[in-house]
Amino acid sequence: MDAVPRRSPDVYLFAATVALIGIGIVMIYSASAIVALDWFGDSAFFLKRQLLWSVLGLGVMSVSLTIHYQRLRRITPALLLLVAVALVAVLIPGIGRLVGGARRWLVLGPASFQPAEAAKLLLVLYLANYLTNRGAAVRQFRTLRPPLLVTAALFLLVVVQPDMGSAFLLVGITGMMLFLGGASIWHLAGVMLAGIPALAAVTILEPYRVRRLMAFLDPWRDPQGSGFHIIQSLLALGSGGLLGVGLGASRQKFFYLPERHTDFIFAILGEELGLVGAALVIALLAFVAYRGFRIARSAPDRYGALLAAGITSSIVGQAMLNIGVTAGILPITGVPLPFVSFGGSSLLMTCLGVGILLNISQYSVRRAPAEVPLWQPAREME
Repeated sequence: MDAVPRRSPDVYLFAATVALIGIGIVMIYSASAIVALDWFGDSAFFLKRQLLWSVLGLGVMSVSLTIHYQRLRRITPALLLLVAVALVAVLIPGIGRLVGGARRWLVLGPASFQPAEAAKLLLVLYLANYLTNRGAAVRQFRTLRPPLLVTAALFLLVVVQPDMGSAFLLVGITGMMLFLGGASIWHLAGVMLAGIPALAAVTILEPYRVRRLMAFLDPWRDPQGSGFHIIQSLLALGSGGLLGVGLGASRQKFFYLPERHTDFIFAILGEELGLVGAALVIALLAFVAYRGFRIARSAPDRYGALLAAGITSSIVGQAMLNIGVTAGILPITGVPLPFVSFGGSSLLMTCLGVGILLNISQYSVRRAPAEVPLWQPAREME
């Protein structure tokens, strides 16, 4: 492993990340000021907390930038076990905090933490290490059993909280990384087909999930009930037009649109800043994806390539899921928009992931087009 970085970290990725965090801070204040004043008597209640989490997130990013990414391989098993224990702990009354019928948060003094956010990043670290160690053996189905079992265990622990959005993201992360790691398409297709009945059962066994699915198919069937979120989100986006109604001038944030500063902040952004503002955020997220996959392509070894691709896929997948829900393209899942939505756990883990990407970018190498691509693990990339 290289002891000295070959080049400076990817400043373009860093700039895009800071820009998204900045947009998030502005939009969180705009979206939450009214409700914060009503609930806490302080219009800047959520703004102050997001500013604190942003500083901590940038600090975490800076620290992770200084630690060689290969060192993460040694501590990944212990960290994964710790996250699994935390996912169990949130289900215990008195340890896990109950909010809106869900136990997703660990109480840590004056703050709280959502272990499911850490599980996404730790799953990427585990899979990158596992696939690197197995090499070409990943083409054999028996090699896929351990990562599939680990994913299934994390999936179940997250589902019972309940947090279906994060659970589905864990499955998506595993599928993407196994594909990039060289697993057989036929094996992956078989696993997917076998998992469909289980995913369907998980959905229909909970009445509220069925209601969400029905609301997605026809929100106007119950406009004051299960379809309320989607309808209000679409009204916000539709009201924005091309240039928006103006920053701070949203009408939907006046107790019409629920989760206005968290899961549905993109709707408020679209209402206030219009199609132009929404397109800017999407463009920045797409640029983060481009830089992330570029770092994966130029990583000096297979582990770095898989790690960069996995982190980037996780961020992109979550962003697509959130925007898809906001636009009524996907059922409601409760997943925040990376960098932009209010929430310390999500921001900290996303910043940590970006810090790892920046660290990998310091050791990037130039590759000829004929070199072995990421998804053909017949030999280690030099």
